[in-house]
Amino acid sequence: MNTLQRISLLLVIIGAVNWGLVGLFQFDLVAALFGGGEQSGAFARIIYTLVGISGLICLSMLFKPDEEFADKREPETER
Repeated sequence: MNTLQRISLLLVIIGAVNWGLVGLFQFDLVAALFGGGEQSGAFARIIYTLVGISGLICLSMLFKPDEEFADKREPETER
């Protein structure tokens, strides 16, 4: 996993935790921290955009073959 993928995964996790807080407690942590308690704050919108882009990057990771198994070959048997 490269650095961009790790950062993307971290942002997706932050987004998931934020949505969990919205669903359970109607509390938007990102808006509270960066937008003054409302979702229309400019910096909060930037964070939401980065989380969305990160989701697309992580989506591509879902369909990427696992490097651990991609290099392994079937053991050859002698006949």
